[in-house]
Amino acid sequence: MHHSNSAADDQDWKYSEPDELVNDGWLPVGSGHEIYWHEYGTPHGEPVMFLHGGPGGGTKPKQARFFNPRRYRIILFDQRGCGKSRPNAGDKNSDTAAAALKDNTTDHLIKDIEALRSHLGFKAPIHMFGGSWGSTLALAYAIKFPQCVKTLILRGIFLCRQRDLDYFYQGNAATYNARPIDSSVSGAHLFYPDAWKKYVSVIADKDRGNMVRAYAKIFDNPAHPDLERAVKAWSGWEDVTSNLAPEEGGHANPQFARAFARLENLYFMNGGFLDGKKCDNNYLLDNVRKIARLPIYIVQGRFDQVCPRYQADELVAALREANAKSVKYIVTTAGHSQYERETMQALTKIMDDLSSPARPGHKY
Repeated sequence: MHHSNSAADDQDWKYSEPDELVNDGWLPVGSGHEIYWHEYGTPHGEPVMFLHGGPGGGTKPKQARFFNPRRYRIILFDQRGCGKSRPNAGDKNSDTAAAALKDNTTDHLIKDIEALRSHLGFKAPIHMFGGSWGSTLALAYAIKFPQCVKTLILRGIFLCRQRDLDYFYQGNAATYNARPIDSSVSGAHLFYPDAWKKYVSVIADKDRGNMVRAYAKIFDNPAHPDLERAVKAWSGWEDVTSNLAPEEGGHANPQFARAFARLENLYFMNGGFLDGKKCDNNYLLDNVRKIARLPIYIVQGRFDQVCPRYQADELVAALREANAKSVKYIVTTAGHSQYERETMQALTKIMDDLSSPARPGHKY
Protein backbone atom coordinates (compact mmCIF):
# COMPACT_ATOMS: atom_id res chain seq x y z
CA MET A 1 0.00 0.00 0.00
CA HIS A 2 1.37 3.42 -0.93
CA HIS A 3 0.74 6.42 1.26
CA SER A 4 -0.44 9.52 -0.54
CA ASN A 5 2.83 11.28 0.25
CA SER A 6 5.88 10.87 -1.92
CA ALA A 7 8.30 9.45 0.65
CA ALA A 8 9.39 5.87 0.01
CA ASP A 9 7.91 3.22 2.30
CA ASP A 10 10.07 0.40 3.58
CA GLN A 11 8.81 -1.99 0.88
CA ASP A 12 9.70 0.50 -1.89
CA TRP A 13 13.41 -0.04 -1.24
CA LYS A 14 15.22 -2.85 -3.02
CA TYR A 15 17.84 -3.34 -0.32
CA SER A 16 17.12 -3.49 3.39
CA GLU A 17 18.80 -1.33 6.01
CA PRO A 18 22.12 -2.96 6.94
CA ASP A 19 21.86 -4.82 10.22
CA GLU A 20 25.58 -5.16 10.59
CA LEU A 21 28.31 -2.61 10.56
CA VAL A 22 31.41 -3.88 8.73
CA ASN A 23 33.71 -1.31 10.31
CA ASP A 24 33.76 2.21 11.72
CA GLY A 25 36.03 4.69 13.45
CA TRP A 26 37.11 8.27 14.03
CA LEU A 27 39.85 9.60 11.78
CA PRO A 28 41.89 12.55 13.11
CA VAL A 29 42.20 15.07 10.27
CA GLY A 30 43.94 18.01 11.97
CA SER A 31 42.91 21.17 13.86
CA GLY A 32 41.41 18.93 16.54
CA HIS A 33 38.81 17.50 14.13
CA GLU A 34 38.03 13.79 14.01
CA ILE A 35 35.63 12.61 11.32
CA TYR A 36 33.41 9.62 11.99
CA TRP A 37 33.12 7.01 9.21
CA HIS A 38 31.13 3.78 8.97
CA GLU A 39 31.27 1.00 6.42
CA TYR A 40 28.72 -1.53 5.12
CA GLY A 41 28.42 -4.09 2.34
CA THR A 42 31.25 -6.23 0.94
CA PRO A 43 34.80 -5.57 2.22
CA HIS A 44 36.30 -6.44 -1.19
CA GLY A 45 33.53 -4.79 -3.22
CA GLU A 46 33.65 -1.72 -5.43
CA PRO A 47 34.09 1.27 -3.11
CA VAL A 48 31.35 3.91 -3.15
CA MET A 49 31.60 6.99 -0.94
CA PHE A 50 28.40 8.68 0.17
CA LEU A 51 28.59 12.48 0.62
CA HIS A 52 25.79 13.87 2.80
CA GLY A 53 23.97 17.14 2.37
CA GLY A 54 23.66 20.26 4.46
CA PRO A 55 26.45 21.12 5.12
CA GLY A 56 25.82 19.59 8.52
CA GLY A 57 23.39 16.82 7.57
CA GLY A 58 25.45 13.86 8.80
CA THR A 59 24.90 10.23 7.78
CA LYS A 60 22.86 7.25 8.94
CA PRO A 61 22.89 3.53 8.09
CA LYS A 62 19.68 3.95 6.05
CA GLN A 63 21.75 5.74 3.39
CA ALA A 64 23.54 2.46 2.62
CA ARG A 65 20.25 1.18 1.14
CA PHE A 66 20.91 2.76 -2.27
CA PHE A 67 23.64 0.18 -2.89
CA ASN A 68 23.71 -3.60 -3.41
CA PRO A 69 25.54 -4.81 -0.28
CA ARG A 70 26.85 -7.88 -2.16
CA ARG A 71 28.49 -5.69 -4.79
CA TYR A 72 29.63 -2.50 -3.07
CA ARG A 73 31.93 -1.53 -0.24
CA ILE A 74 29.81 1.32 1.14
CA ILE A 75 31.54 4.17 2.98
CA LEU A 76 29.57 6.84 4.82
CA PHE A 77 31.18 9.61 6.83
CA ASP A 78 30.11 12.67 8.80
CA GLN A 79 31.74 15.87 7.55
CA ARG A 80 33.57 18.11 10.03
CA GLY A 81 31.48 19.43 12.89
CA CYS A 82 28.36 17.27 12.44
CA GLY A 83 26.89 13.81 12.95
CA LYS A 84 29.22 11.79 15.19
CA SER A 85 32.30 13.76 14.14
CA ARG A 86 34.08 15.62 16.92
CA PRO A 87 33.91 18.44 17.99
CA ASN A 88 30.27 18.98 17.07
CA ALA A 89 28.73 22.30 15.97
CA GLY A 90 25.50 21.27 17.70
CA ASP A 91 27.16 21.11 21.11
CA LYS A 92 25.47 23.11 23.88
CA ASN A 93 28.91 24.25 25.00
CA SER A 94 29.71 27.32 22.90
CA ASP A 95 33.49 26.72 22.97
CA THR A 96 33.07 23.22 21.58
CA ALA A 97 30.64 24.49 18.94
CA ALA A 98 33.11 27.24 17.97
CA ALA A 99 35.92 24.67 17.70
CA ALA A 100 33.70 22.63 15.34
CA LEU A 101 33.38 25.64 13.00
CA LYS A 102 37.10 26.40 13.00
CA ASP A 103 39.08 25.20 9.96
CA ASN A 104 35.83 24.03 8.44
CA THR A 105 35.83 24.86 4.72
CA THR A 106 35.25 22.99 1.47
CA ASP A 107 39.01 22.62 0.98
CA HIS A 108 39.23 20.98 4.40
CA LEU A 109 36.39 18.60 3.50
CA ILE A 110 38.12 17.69 0.23
CA LYS A 111 41.34 16.94 2.15
CA ASP A 112 39.29 14.83 4.59
CA ILE A 113 37.95 12.73 1.70
CA GLU A 114 41.55 12.20 0.56
CA ALA A 115 42.62 11.29 4.11
CA LEU A 116 39.78 8.80 4.41
CA ARG A 117 40.53 7.27 0.99
CA SER A 118 44.10 6.72 1.99
CA HIS A 119 43.14 5.46 5.48
CA LEU A 120 40.86 2.85 3.87
CA GLY A 121 43.58 1.89 1.39
CA PHE A 122 41.78 2.79 -1.85
CA LYS A 123 44.29 2.85 -4.69
CA ALA A 124 41.90 2.78 -7.66
CA PRO A 125 39.30 5.48 -8.44
CA ILE A 126 36.02 5.18 -6.51
CA HIS A 127 32.34 5.97 -7.09
CA MET A 128 31.27 9.28 -5.50
CA PHE A 129 27.58 9.56 -4.60
CA GLY A 130 26.16 12.84 -3.28
CA GLY A 131 22.97 14.86 -3.17
CA SER A 132 22.18 18.50 -2.44
CA TRP A 133 25.28 19.95 -0.70
CA GLY A 134 26.72 16.43 -1.24
CA SER A 135 26.48 17.08 -5.01
CA THR A 136 28.37 20.37 -4.53
CA LEU A 137 31.11 18.65 -2.55
CA ALA A 138 31.32 15.71 -4.98
CA LEU A 139 31.73 18.12 -7.91
CA ALA A 140 34.32 20.23 -6.05
CA TYR A 141 36.24 17.09 -5.09
CA ALA A 142 36.14 15.69 -8.63
CA ILE A 143 37.36 19.01 -10.06
CA LYS A 144 40.41 18.82 -7.74
CA PHE A 145 41.02 15.06 -8.02
CA PRO A 146 39.40 13.77 -11.24
CA GLN A 147 41.87 10.87 -11.31
CA CYS A 148 40.43 9.55 -8.02
CA VAL A 149 36.82 9.39 -9.24
CA LYS A 150 35.39 6.43 -11.15
CA THR A 151 31.79 7.70 -11.45
CA LEU A 152 29.83 10.70 -10.18
CA ILE A 153 26.26 9.95 -9.08
CA LEU A 154 24.55 13.22 -8.14
CA ARG A 155 21.09 14.24 -6.94
CA GLY A 156 19.42 17.61 -6.33
CA ILE A 157 22.18 19.69 -7.90
CA PHE A 158 23.31 22.64 -5.80
CA LEU A 159 25.71 25.07 -7.49
CA CYS A 160 25.95 27.28 -4.39
CA ARG A 161 25.93 30.62 -6.22
CA GLN A 162 24.35 33.79 -4.84
CA ARG A 163 21.21 33.34 -6.97
CA ASP A 164 20.77 29.76 -5.74
CA LEU A 165 20.99 30.90 -2.10
CA ASP A 166 18.69 33.85 -2.77
CA TYR A 167 16.05 31.60 -4.31
CA PHE A 168 15.83 29.58 -1.11
CA TYR A 169 16.91 31.91 1.73
CA GLN A 170 16.17 35.45 0.56
CA GLY A 171 13.04 35.40 -1.62
CA ASN A 172 10.77 38.33 -0.79
CA ALA A 173 12.05 38.70 2.80
CA ALA A 174 13.24 42.30 2.36
CA THR A 175 9.71 43.53 1.60
CA TYR A 176 7.81 40.81 3.46
CA ASN A 177 6.04 43.16 5.85
CA ALA A 178 4.61 45.27 3.06
CA ARG A 179 3.90 42.37 0.67
CA PRO A 180 3.93 38.89 2.22
CA ILE A 181 2.63 37.46 -1.06
CA ASP A 182 4.91 38.76 -3.77
CA SER A 183 5.03 36.89 -7.04
CA SER A 184 7.42 39.42 -8.58
CA VAL A 185 10.27 37.77 -6.65
CA SER A 186 10.81 34.12 -7.49
CA GLY A 187 11.74 31.63 -4.82
CA ALA A 188 10.68 28.74 -2.62
CA HIS A 189 8.62 31.21 -0.55
CA LEU A 190 5.91 31.07 -3.23
CA PHE A 191 5.43 27.34 -2.70
CA TYR A 192 5.66 27.10 1.10
CA PRO A 193 4.22 30.40 2.44
CA ASP A 194 3.38 29.08 5.96
CA ALA A 195 6.87 27.74 6.57
CA TRP A 196 8.37 30.88 4.99
CA LYS A 197 6.50 33.07 7.46
CA LYS A 198 8.08 31.19 10.39
CA TYR A 199 11.53 31.51 8.82
CA VAL A 200 11.22 35.25 8.06
CA SER A 201 9.58 36.25 11.34
CA VAL A 202 12.67 35.39 13.43
CA ILE A 203 14.51 38.32 11.83
CA ALA A 204 13.66 41.95 12.55
CA ASP A 205 12.15 43.79 9.59
CA LYS A 206 15.14 46.14 9.21
CA ASP A 207 17.60 43.19 8.93
CA ARG A 208 15.74 41.22 6.26
CA GLY A 209 17.72 42.66 3.33
CA ASN A 210 20.24 39.83 3.81
CA MET A 211 18.66 36.89 5.60
CA VAL A 212 21.74 34.68 5.62
CA ARG A 213 23.75 37.47 7.29
CA ALA A 214 20.95 38.28 9.75
CA TYR A 215 20.83 34.64 10.86
CA ALA A 216 24.65 34.58 11.06
CA LYS A 217 24.57 37.40 13.62
CA ILE A 218 22.31 35.30 15.84
CA PHE A 219 24.26 32.05 15.36
CA ASP A 220 27.57 33.79 16.09
CA ASN A 221 26.35 34.94 19.49
CA PRO A 222 25.99 31.98 21.89
CA ALA A 223 24.17 34.23 24.38
CA HIS A 224 21.61 35.52 21.87
CA PRO A 225 18.10 35.23 23.36
CA ASP A 226 16.69 34.08 19.99
CA LEU A 227 19.36 31.45 19.34
CA GLU A 228 17.26 28.30 19.82
CA ARG A 229 14.30 29.77 17.96
CA ALA A 230 16.54 30.83 15.07
CA VAL A 231 18.25 27.46 14.82
CA LYS A 232 14.88 25.71 14.74
CA ALA A 233 13.47 28.12 12.15
CA TRP A 234 16.48 27.84 9.82
CA SER A 235 16.51 24.04 9.98
CA GLY A 236 12.73 23.71 9.94
CA TRP A 237 12.46 25.76 6.74
CA GLU A 238 14.64 23.24 4.90
CA ASP A 239 12.90 20.31 6.55
CA VAL A 240 9.44 21.30 5.36
CA THR A 241 10.53 22.27 1.84
CA SER A 242 12.54 19.08 1.23
CA ASN A 243 9.46 16.94 0.66
CA LEU A 244 6.57 17.22 -1.76
CA ALA A 245 4.34 16.27 1.16
CA PRO A 246 5.84 18.31 4.03
CA GLU A 247 6.71 16.28 7.12
CA GLU A 248 8.62 16.91 10.33
CA GLY A 249 12.10 15.48 10.05
CA GLY A 250 15.30 15.23 12.05
CA HIS A 251 15.50 18.99 12.40
CA ALA A 252 13.17 18.68 15.40
CA ASN A 253 16.19 17.30 17.31
CA PRO A 254 17.83 20.38 18.95
CA GLN A 255 21.45 19.19 18.69
CA PHE A 256 20.98 18.24 15.03
CA ALA A 257 19.25 21.56 14.28
CA ARG A 258 22.08 23.56 15.91
CA ALA A 259 24.84 21.78 13.96
CA PHE A 260 22.89 21.92 10.71
CA ALA A 261 21.95 25.62 10.96
CA ARG A 262 25.40 26.79 12.07
CA LEU A 263 27.31 24.81 9.45
CA GLU A 264 25.00 25.70 6.57
CA ASN A 265 25.09 29.34 7.55
CA LEU A 266 28.90 29.38 7.86
CA TYR A 267 29.28 27.89 4.38
CA PHE A 268 26.63 30.08 2.77
CA MET A 269 28.12 33.25 4.28
CA ASN A 270 31.26 32.27 2.36
CA GLY A 271 29.82 31.17 -1.00
CA GLY A 272 30.40 27.55 -0.06
CA PHE A 273 34.15 28.37 0.16
CA LEU A 274 34.27 27.49 -3.53
CA ASP A 275 36.13 30.42 -5.02
CA GLY A 276 38.33 32.04 -2.43
CA LYS A 277 36.13 34.29 -0.33
CA LYS A 278 33.80 35.36 -3.13
CA CYS A 279 30.15 34.85 -2.24
CA ASP A 280 28.96 35.05 -5.80
CA ASN A 281 31.05 32.42 -7.51
CA ASN A 282 30.42 30.27 -10.56
CA TYR A 283 33.23 27.89 -9.66
CA LEU A 284 31.56 24.58 -10.46
CA LEU A 285 30.28 25.50 -13.92
CA ASP A 286 33.54 27.30 -14.77
CA ASN A 287 35.50 24.11 -14.09
CA VAL A 288 33.34 21.37 -15.64
CA ARG A 289 35.89 20.62 -18.35
CA LYS A 290 38.08 19.06 -15.63
CA ILE A 291 35.46 16.37 -15.05
CA ALA A 292 34.27 16.00 -18.66
CA ARG A 293 35.84 12.56 -19.08
CA LEU A 294 34.01 11.04 -16.09
CA PRO A 295 30.74 9.12 -16.36
CA ILE A 296 28.20 11.40 -14.64
CA TYR A 297 24.66 10.53 -13.55
CA ILE A 298 22.27 13.24 -12.38
CA VAL A 299 18.88 12.65 -10.76
CA GLN A 300 16.76 15.76 -10.21
CA GLY A 301 13.29 16.13 -8.69
CA ARG A 302 11.13 18.22 -11.02
CA PHE A 303 9.44 19.88 -8.04
CA ASP A 304 12.57 20.42 -5.93
CA GLN A 305 12.31 23.83 -4.24
CA VAL A 306 15.50 23.59 -2.13
CA CYS A 307 17.75 23.06 -5.16
CA PRO A 308 15.41 23.92 -8.03
CA ARG A 309 15.77 22.16 -11.32
CA TYR A 310 17.39 25.05 -13.23
CA GLN A 311 20.69 24.25 -11.47
CA ALA A 312 20.74 20.68 -12.78
CA ASP A 313 19.76 21.94 -16.24
CA GLU A 314 22.65 24.43 -16.20
CA LEU A 315 25.12 21.77 -15.07
CA VAL A 316 24.03 19.35 -17.79
CA ALA A 317 24.24 22.10 -20.43
CA ALA A 318 27.75 23.09 -19.25
CA LEU A 319 28.92 19.47 -19.30
CA ARG A 320 27.54 18.91 -22.80
CA GLU A 321 29.23 22.12 -23.96
CA ALA A 322 32.50 20.76 -22.55
CA ASN A 323 31.91 17.61 -24.66
CA ALA A 324 31.47 15.46 -21.58
CA LYS A 325 31.96 11.80 -22.38
CA SER A 326 28.87 10.46 -20.63
CA VAL A 327 26.10 12.43 -18.94
CA LYS A 328 22.84 10.72 -18.03
CA TYR A 329 20.13 13.07 -16.75
CA ILE A 330 16.97 11.75 -15.09
CA VAL A 331 14.18 14.07 -13.93
CA THR A 332 11.81 12.47 -11.40
CA THR A 333 8.31 13.41 -10.24
CA ALA A 334 9.61 14.36 -6.81
CA GLY A 335 10.78 17.14 -4.54
CA HIS A 336 14.21 17.50 -2.97
CA SER A 337 14.59 14.55 -0.62
CA GLN A 338 16.67 11.51 -1.59
CA TYR A 339 14.02 9.41 0.15
CA GLU A 340 11.20 10.34 -2.23
CA ARG A 341 10.08 7.15 -3.95
CA GLU A 342 10.90 7.89 -7.58
CA THR A 343 14.24 9.55 -6.84
CA MET A 344 15.32 6.77 -4.48
CA GLN A 345 14.42 4.13 -7.06
CA ALA A 346 16.24 5.99 -9.87
CA LEU A 347 19.40 6.25 -7.75
CA THR A 348 19.23 2.57 -6.75
CA LYS A 349 18.80 1.53 -10.39
CA ILE A 350 21.78 3.62 -11.50
CA MET A 351 23.98 1.88 -8.92
CA ASP A 352 22.63 -1.54 -9.98
CA ASP A 353 23.20 -0.84 -13.67
CA LEU A 354 26.75 0.57 -13.48
CA SER A 355 29.01 -1.72 -15.46
CA SER A 356 31.12 -3.93 -13.21
CA PRO A 357 34.93 -3.87 -13.38
CA ALA A 358 36.22 -5.80 -16.40
CA ARG A 359 38.70 -7.91 -14.46
CA PRO A 360 37.09 -10.51 -12.20
CA GLY A 361 38.69 -10.76 -8.77
CA HIS A 362 40.07 -7.22 -9.10
CA LYS A 363 41.03 -5.92 -5.65
CA TYR A 364 40.44 -2.30 -4.70
